[in-house]
Amino acid sequence: MRRRYKLKPRIDFQRIARAALLHGDTICRQWLPGGRLCGCEYTVKNPRRMDRQAGSFKINIASGLWCDFATGEGGRDFISLGAYLFSLSQKQAACNLADMIGVDAYE
Repeated sequence: MRRRYKLKPRIDFQRIARAALLHGDTICRQWLPGGRLCGCEYTVKNPRRMDRQAGSFKINIASGLWCDFATGEGGRDFISLGAYLFSLSQKQAACNLADMIGVDAYE
C-alpha cells in the first residue's frame, strides 16, 4: 500500500516580488514612515539600529533593491526587506507582503 502525502502549495516568490514593484512607494511609506523619495530612491532612517539621520538606508522603489550602506546589509526585493525589517523568514515575509498587496502567494 502506497502512502499518499499531500504536497503543500509552493510560494511564488518571483510573482510576489514582481507585483510588489507596482506598490514600492506605498510599501516604503507604510513600513518606513518619515522617509523621502528622490527619484526612485526612498531614503529613511534604519529602524533596526540607532540611526541618527536618514541617508545610509535606501530602497530603490523601481527595482526593489535596498541597502544600509553603513552596515552593508541589503537585499534584492521587497520580500527580503520585509524579512529584514520585521525579523521574519523569507517565507513569512513573502506571505505577509502578498497579503498586503492583494496577490495570491501560492503557485
